[in-house]
Amino acid sequence: MSRIGKLPVNLPSGVTLTIEPGNVVKVKGPLGELVQKVDADITVEVEGSTVKVTRPTDQPRHRSMHGLYRSLIQNMVTGVSQGFTIKQEFVGVGYRCEVKGQIIEMSLGYSHDIHFMIPAEIKASAEVLKKGANPILTLTSYDKQLLGMVAAKIRSLRKPEPYKGKGIKFVGEQLRRKAGKSASAK
Repeated sequence: MSRIGKLPVNLPSGVTLTIEPGNVVKVKGPLGELVQKVDADITVEVEGSTVKVTRPTDQPRHRSMHGLYRSLIQNMVTGVSQGFTIKQEFVGVGYRCEVKGQIIEMSLGYSHDIHFMIPAEIKASAEVLKKGANPILTLTSYDKQLLGMVAAKIRSLRKPEPYKGKGIKFVGEQLRRKAGKSASAK
């Protein structure tokens, strides 16, 4: 039995989970509503305030989907009840970001500014904690998959380089640093 798949998902108060025809799971909570289609072989059952995910056999395909769909349902429940947050740090001289509605304006050392439009499900804010510090972009959403995709896309605009560490990185991310050129030994 999958160690992740066999764990029940607890539904907090204010969150409802319904299973619609076609094995579609719909989770509704105070922050929003999410929908996920579940494979036909996987069974999702609601028992009171817990959700159980079961599989028919021990085939490798069923075992992998068992844990996957249980994790997706858990992320949906957590998202509509608490939400998710990702913070990104802009490291580099002149690197800055500014949020104007659903558009993020970024200056990343290119000859032009980059205007990045984020989906309506994501809320963004930018702040500089103290003068001279790196700007931090905070992204918040109830949809973990969408939030991760948008954060990865923003990071791909200027990935951190290994020598000086300049670029867009996640707060708390440890970068592998390389030594620069060294004087040749004779």
